[in-house]
Amino acid sequence: MQHSRTTVNRKNRRRRGFSLLEVVVAVTIVAILAAIVAPKFLGFIGQAKTKRAKTEATQLAQLVKLYLTSNGVSTMPDGFELLWLTEGPSPQLESKKDLLDPWGHEYQLIMPGTEGRDFDIVSLGADGKTGGDGENADITHGNK
Repeated sequence: MQHSRTTVNRKNRRRRGFSLLEVVVAVTIVAILAAIVAPKFLGFIGQAKTKRAKTEATQLAQLVKLYLTSNGVSTMPDGFELLWLTEGPSPQLESKKDLLDPWGHEYQLIMPGTEGRDFDIVSLGADGKTGGDGENADITHGNK
């Protein structure tokens, strides 16, 4: 009788683990799912960063207008820089980090702006270079 118990215990031990084939199949399924889901997920992240950059550029343009109004100036002073928004007795921004777009590049102030605007606030996109498309496209908010 004891011999048969040992045989049963050995069989149970062998069946506790996964076979190499089962592991390979499971890993393959996970890899296929990751290949399908990852690009879509990364696309959503890129879209979110683009929307955030548009919102932040709009906010920066509003802060520039607020700066001009609070300083009693109707036109952009010569040499004006976005950094001025973080300085002075009542800064509009808490730190220089607030001047970085979602990709970690500094927002650009372009004077005069395009299409007859006084100025444009520009994010150069993910690549940090002028031009491009998709996530690399420039994001511009201007003020008239």
